[in-house]
Amino acid sequence: MTEQEVRTVVEAVVRALAEKGMLKPEGSPTGASTAPSSFKTTVGTAGKVFQSQEWKPFKGVIPKDDDGHTHGPECPHCRDMATAAQSLKSAGADRVAACDPTNQCLAVASMVDHTLLKPGATQDEVIKLCEEARKYSFASVCVNPSYVALCAKLLRGSPVKVCTVIGFPLGSTTPTVKAIEARDAIANGADEIDMVINVGALKSGNDAYVKDDIRAVREATRGKVLKVILETSLLTKDEKVRACRISKEVGADFVKTSTGFGGGGATEEDIRLMRETVGPLMGVKASGGIRDCATAQAMVKAGATRLGTSASVAIVTADKAAGGKGY
Repeated sequence: MTEQEVRTVVEAVVRALAEKGMLKPEGSPTGASTAPSSFKTTVGTAGKVFQSQEWKPFKGVIPKDDDGHTHGPECPHCRDMATAAQSLKSAGADRVAACDPTNQCLAVASMVDHTLLKPGATQDEVIKLCEEARKYSFASVCVNPSYVALCAKLLRGSPVKVCTVIGFPLGSTTPTVKAIEARDAIANGADEIDMVINVGALKSGNDAYVKDDIRAVREATRGKVLKVILETSLLTKDEKVRACRISKEVGADFVKTSTGFGGGGATEEDIRLMRETVGPLMGVKASGGIRDCATAQAMVKAGATRLGTSASVAIVTADKAAGGKGY
């Protein structure tokens, strides 16, 4: 697609959103009507970045019937979007995607690792996990290594990443085994690796071994995201700080609270401590016991930049019946 064709598609998107009242110029009243022609778009370097200094996303609430969307041609909420999608495709777009516009979804979904790590997870459950991840635009699905290849196939062409766990859940395998496991996961399609540190070595004061353990996996995962699971419920404050410092020194991308199998989960206090220790640039992942929107928001406020949970759908839809268990 040429730059001009890309620009045509972007301008069509902006016009469609403006006509639906979903874009408002900076400083304009919420109820003010604005002609689509008043919005301008720019194409950034390589035709990949689109931005405008003259508008920002409309933050109002899009009304929904009590019964919600039917997703059919008769649905009053979907009808306009279907028309907009058709016009965008006519302008040259190959695919059009939209997120269910709930506040929870917009604020949290892109930070969630949609997780299924129970030992008895079935193939059908993993397929459903991937379908939900696509629907709600979660950051990733997090599954056991044996399901990585399946998830990579199901999520091909989507922005959802495939995450898996290494040395899980005890972290007591050797650095060599963890490195081999990580390489195998990446060969099968994993984009992100969550490794469990050797908790016993850390608690024994053997920081050199902990560093070698993380470094072995870091060297095996160059170019991929690496998250280091500390299992904070088993650690003292000093041990948490040491583990965070070692992870940062070795070059991990995130530190993560818990496996969900260690008898405790994420706490706001631990997230604040981890954020304070690693600084503002390194990722902090809260996992374990996050099963509702309020808890998720509290973790983000405390400093988390990623959330690991099996209750992802419940969090973004505020549907308690959809909650997961155990992670």
